[in-house]
Amino acid sequence: METTSNLMDGKALAKRVLEDCKEKVARIIAISGVTPCLVTVLVGADPASVTYTAMKRKRCEAVGMTSMKVELPAETTTQQLVDQIQSLGQDAAVHGILLQHPVPSQVDERAAFEAIPGTKDVDGVTMHSFGTTSFGLPGFGSCTPAGIMTLLREYEVDLTGKHAVVIGRSPILGKPMAMMLLQANATVTICHSRTQDLPSLVKQGDVVVAAVGKPNFVQGDWIQDGAVVIDAGYNPGNVGDVDFQAAASKASLITPVPGGVGPMTITTLIQQTVEGAARGLGVDLT
Repeated sequence: METTSNLMDGKALAKRVLEDCKEKVARIIAISGVTPCLVTVLVGADPASVTYTAMKRKRCEAVGMTSMKVELPAETTTQQLVDQIQSLGQDAAVHGILLQHPVPSQVDERAAFEAIPGTKDVDGVTMHSFGTTSFGLPGFGSCTPAGIMTLLREYEVDLTGKHAVVIGRSPILGKPMAMMLLQANATVTICHSRTQDLPSLVKQGDVVVAAVGKPNFVQGDWIQDGAVVIDAGYNPGNVGDVDFQAAASKASLITPVPGGVGPMTITTLIQQTVEGAARGLGVDLT
C-alpha cells in the first residue's frame, strides 16, 4: 500500500488511547484496590475467534487489567451459554463481558447477547446499548462504530450538517453507526443490499462508511471529491470493502486496511471496560 498524506492512522491513535487507559486503570486500582476485569466468552474453537479473543486479552493485560477467559464446547446450547453469561453478570469481580461472535449455528446469538447486563456490555451488542446510543444517553457504544467516531473526532471532521452515507445495516455496525452520526448532527442515509442505484447515493456522501463485508466493493468513482472515507471492512488478504487506491485519490481523508478502523475497535473495547469498571466501583476518572 502506498503512503498517502490523507491517511487516518488508527494504529497511532489506538496507541495513545491505550496509554490513557493504562493511567486510568492505575488510578482505579489505587483508589478502589480493585483491578478491572474483562471476561471473554468463546463457544467452540474457530481459529479466527481464538486469535481474536487472545488478542483482546493481551491488550487488556497490557493496560493493567485482569483478563479472564471462558471457553465452552462447540455443542453448547443456547440455555447453557445464557446461564454462563448470567452467572458472569452477577459476579462483582467482572466489569466487562465480551461474547465472541459468531457463535455456532445452534445457539441463538441474540438471546446470548441479551443475557449480558447493560452495565457490563462493553462490546455494545445488546438492545439496551443500541437504545442508549440512539437516545444519546450514557452507555456503551458498539465498538467498531464508536471507534470510528473517535477517529473522526481525532481528525477534526465536523459532521454537523454533513451528509453521511453508511453502507451496511448490521445491528452491531451499520445501524449503531448511523445513530452515532445522527447524534453528531449529520444527515444520514443507510444503504444495504437492496438499495437501488447505490453508486449515485454514495456519491452524495461527505462522509462514507463502508461496512458490507465484500472486498473492494466501493469503487473510486463512487466517491465525491474531498469526501471522508471510512473502510470498516476486513476481508482475506488484508483487503477492505473500498477500492483503496482509487478512493484515496478522491478522498480528503481515508482509513487504510489494515491500520485504520481495526485497531480502534479493540481499543474501544478496552476503553469501555475501563469506564465500566470505574462506574461500577464509584471511581471518578474526570
